[in-house]
Amino acid sequence: MDKKLSASSYIAVGSMLFGLFFGAGNLIFPVHMGQEAGSAVWTATAGFLITAIGLPFLGVVAIGVSKSDGLFDLAGRVHPVFAYGMTILLYLTIGPFFALPRTATVSYEIGVDPFIPDDYKIAGLACFSLLFFAAALFFALRPSKILTWVGKILNPLFLVFLAILIVTSFVRPMGSVNAAQVQDAYGSVPFFKGFTEGYNTMDALASLAFGIIVVRTLRGLGVNSPRSIAAGTLK
Repeated sequence: MDKKLSASSYIAVGSMLFGLFFGAGNLIFPVHMGQEAGSAVWTATAGFLITAIGLPFLGVVAIGVSKSDGLFDLAGRVHPVFAYGMTILLYLTIGPFFALPRTATVSYEIGVDPFIPDDYKIAGLACFSLLFFAAALFFALRPSKILTWVGKILNPLFLVFLAILIVTSFVRPMGSVNAAQVQDAYGSVPFFKGFTEGYNTMDALASLAFGIIVVRTLRGLGVNSPRSIAAGTLK
């Protein structure tokens, strides 16, 4: 029999999912888009939200509703060869080829680099990357604890600092949005430029990998039937 989850459990799972998705791209691209879009920022934001939030949401829901046991199982319904190719390429893309190095580099550039002398920046990045990925491996090898570490501890702390940053940007803005010049494609097709920038976060791809984490987390909380898991994923 499935256990009925409380509102706090759903909030914890949602917090975990937000913590998994909010990476370096989510910190870089919105700020860069805001600087270049200028007065067209709201139109660009509409396009950005579709690919940075809408598609990832659909990806997670697809894993839950399809009753798949992960990306490989879902892709295997097309063909076994396609399943291997799709899974390998996706994990290489969100892993060592693109997204993974970006997470360490952005963290270092924002939090550590300003305090490192110029002569030691390369060594500093190497040491930081080693520690960063060691910590990531530590958490990755303990998937049953992801809900506690990410959803209940790390992400709430992150949200506090993010809220401080956002409030500060409104209280002490760098300038008027309407006064900023519209750059590049934002002047002609701001919606579609924002659309492509949102895809660059790679969250749409990551959702197919993260979906199974949500499914397994729900199972760990006592939700086992495929129908209840699908409903829980939607919630």
